[in-house]
Formats: sequence, C-alpha cells, structure tokens
Amino acid sequence: MIQVDQKENIRRLYFIKRHSIRQIAEELHHSRKTVRKAIVDASIPQYHLAVAKPSPVMGPYQETIRSWLEADKNQPAKQRHTAHRIYERLTSEHGFTGAERTVREHVAKLKRTLEELSIPLGFDPGADAQCDWGEAQVCMLGKVQSVQAFCMKLSYSGKPFVMAFPTQRQEAFFEGQRRAFEWYEGVPMRISYDNLTTAVRRVLQGRNRDEQNTFIAFRSHYLFESHFATPKQPREQGRVESLVGYMRRNYFVPVPEVASFEELNRMLLIRLQEDDKRQVSGKAMTIGEAWQEEKSRLLPLPRFPHRCCISRPVRANNLSMVSFDGNRYSVPAEYGFSRLTLHAYVWRIEVACGDRVIAIHERCYDKGREVTDVDHYLPLLIQRPGAFPYARPVRKWKMPPVYREIYEALCRKHDGYGVREFLQVLALGRVYGKEAVEQAMSQALAENFVSSDRIRQLVLSTDPRVNQDAPGSYLGQVKVVLPDLGQFDRLRPALVPPSHHEVSKVGGATAAAAGGE
Repeated sequence: MIQVDQKENIRRLYFIKRHSIRQIAEELHHSRKTVRKAIVDASIPQYHLAVAKPSPVMGPYQETIRSWLEADKNQPAKQRHTAHRIYERLTSEHGFTGAERTVREHVAKLKRTLEELSIPLGFDPGADAQCDWGEAQVCMLGKVQSVQAFCMKLSYSGKPFVMAFPTQRQEAFFEGQRRAFEWYEGVPMRISYDNLTTAVRRVLQGRNRDEQNTFIAFRSHYLFESHFATPKQPREQGRVESLVGYMRRNYFVPVPEVASFEELNRMLLIRLQEDDKRQVSGKAMTIGEAWQEEKSRLLPLPRFPHRCCISRPVRANNLSMVSFDGNRYSVPAEYGFSRLTLHAYVWRIEVACGDRVIAIHERCYDKGREVTDVDHYLPLLIQRPGAFPYARPVRKWKMPPVYREIYEALCRKHDGYGVREFLQVLALGRVYGKEAVEQAMSQALAENFVSSDRIRQLVLSTDPRVNQDAPGSYLGQVKVVLPDLGQFDRLRPALVPPSHHEVSKVGGATAAAAGGE
C-alpha cells in the first residue's frame, strides 16, 4: 500500500507535468492499477483486508457466539449475555482454552455488526416525556442498600427528574409522576412507558394494552395520554434509558452517605438544578432555557394533586391492629373488631373509618413488624394500669424527655398510683392536643409542682374554650348581670317579724280604739 506522499507525487506527475499512466508506473515502479487509484482519490490510503485473516483460537466458536447474541434480541434487556458470561460458557460447555481478553475483543466487533440503525427523532415543546425505573446503591445510616430511582425526562428540553424510593410499587409509581409534574410546573401531553405491571395488566396485540384501573384513574386526573413501548424494544425508550445510566454515573458516584430518603432526595434536587446549565443535545441552548420555552406548552396542573396510594379493606383484631403487607399497625382501641379502610402511601399508612382518618403511621417495609401508638391503647391502660410496664406499645415507645421526667416525678410522689396519674396526663392529649399538654408539663416541672390536676389546670388555662380573656372564646362573650343588693333592704320590713315591744304597742292601741267606740 502506497503512502499519502507517494500518492501526491503521482497526482502531480499526472495533472501538472502531464505524464501518462504508463510513464508514471515505469518511473515510480508502481502498477498501473495503483496509479489509477491515486489519480482518482487524493485521500489518505486506508488498509482493507481483501480476505479475512484466519482466527485459529476463535474460529471454531464464532458461529456459537453469534447465535447466542442473536437469541439475546428476544430476551429481557437486563438478562442478556455479557462478554464475561460468554467466556464462562465457552470454557465450561465447549472446552475453550483461550484468554478472556480474546473473547471480549471478538464480542465487541461482533456486536457492532448486529446493531440496528435508528432514526433521529424530534418533538414539539410539551408534547412528550418518557419515564422508567433504575436502581442504585446508597449508604443509609451506615448500611449499603439498594434504592429505586424513578426517572422522567421531557423529550424536547431534556429536563430530567429523579426521585429515590424504597420500592417500585404502584403508589411509588404514582408519587414519582406527581412530584415530576410539580417539578416541571405542568404535565406533558403524552408520556411513554415501558410495559410496567403497575400500569399494564396484560399486553394485547399491537399497541393495545389492558390497563390497570388505578392507572386509568391517575391518567384521567392529569389528562395526559399514555404510550407503551413495543415489548423487547428498549431503543423506543432511549431518552429515559440514557437518563438512568447518566443518573447512576453522576448522581450516585461516589456512593451517597445519607440518613434518610428525605435527605437523599434533597441532594438529588440540587443535582437536577445544576443540570439546567448543560446544553441540550442538538440545540444551541441549555436545558434550563429549553425548559422555560417548553413550560408554557405543558398541560396545567389540576387544582388538587392525585391521592397517590392504594386502598385496602381491613378489619381490626382483638389487639386493635390491622394487617397490611406482612406488618401490623395499631388503631384506637375504640375501633377494635371494626371494618376499616387502609390507605398505603409510599411513606405512611392511614387507617380510616368512613371518611375519618383514625390512625397515621410511618410505613414499614420490613416483614413481621408491629407499628403501634401508645395513645391508641390509653382507654385500656387506664382501666388496667398494672399492664403499663408490660404493654408492647409502651415498651416500644421512645418516650420524649418531658414525658419521662413527669412519669418519674409522679411515681416518686404517688408511689403505687403514679402510673394511674401519668395515664390521666396522657389522656389530656387526646382532648386538648399533645402540644398543649407538653407545654403544661414543662411549666409544671418548672414550678416543681407535678400532679395530673395541676397539669390539667395549666392546659385549661391556655384553652380558648375555657379562658375568658382569650379572643374568640365563647365564654368571654357571655355577660353576667350581677343583682342589686339594695333591693333586699326594701323587702326587709315585710320579711322580718316584729319584736315583742312592737307587738304590745300595737295591741294596746287596738284595745283603746275598741273601748272608745
């Protein structure tokens, strides 16, 4: 193969000095075919194999590897052969004795020949978005664990949204979209999904889907259109798939060390704000600038957000607990054995009787746990104060310091009746609110006068329903008319009996008058 300077010399002889092809070939000792190629093409010569080189190591296995990679096209994206897995199978199943590096180089070349071409797409502002899930590792409270990252990306501006959850369940799927809409300050007209079971019950022919009723209700609330990708065609979700990889490489490297999901999601929002400065691929503007253009084209947010939960009918047992997802949650003892409704949100559990919420708990994702509230068992504990030290809700209760001080002070003061007095204090919280009771407890400790009656008195003194001086108090608006005590003096002659002397005088005067007559 001739070099680029030799090609230049040939072209100069032909075009400038007007030598014939035969003269150039004889003078420079090249074949006429080589001279003709140099005259036609002035580019840098490239070496091309006319016949593929023999591969004694990989040759016998090339067709096997190709068949495995072809079969992978019909497999889930996350369950396809890697070069390392191909090397392991060749070694164990086919007696391959070559190096893993040789297999990796061959697989890389072969995959390039199997890749399908794609068409570049463009979208109007506010017209489309894509969403999917990804998984990442974090160090939470000193323990490395997996978190599920909900990812959404606007197709026009490329503005991303990422939020971490402990699960990919339907309530998290809805909550992630609701938070994304609030982040975008609007709703895209169409959202493209993979065939998630939280949205699709069954994939039908073509683009038809048997959708979950709860997903239809969610879509109806925000009035966007849904689009589902063709099964086993990840390129249709290319934008959000690239976001999942970008999120792992940039938001979770190094592995974040956080104390809670709340802290992790605050960190992610900061990173998302910083991404507004990145340039949109194929556009002469940043993500933030493109989003400002797109924002006005999004559908408006509804007046109220969607209630992102799943609801289940439950029944309280003899321990005043309801069961959900392998755990038990307490309800007030008054609702024992009642039929109730449980609403499971991502971060909390609500139990309702009709339209009234009677219990709220932090959601537990472990199994076989009891989540209890001491207040729910107060009526029973007041009836049976001897069970207080042994009751599981009490033993699990992280008693705040002010409660601990009041409890110990009452036990010292009342000896065997301290528990009963303390339970009466706790019962005040059900009527007047925990904040008012805690303030009263702190004041009683400051006065060094701790008793249930004193705490009740302090609570009542700050309750607007009882305090006459408080603005808006109905007792303060009542006018009491005091009696006029002077009226009793005018009634006194008729009410007080006459003395003996006054009776004698009256009697003599009467007798004299009678004799005169």
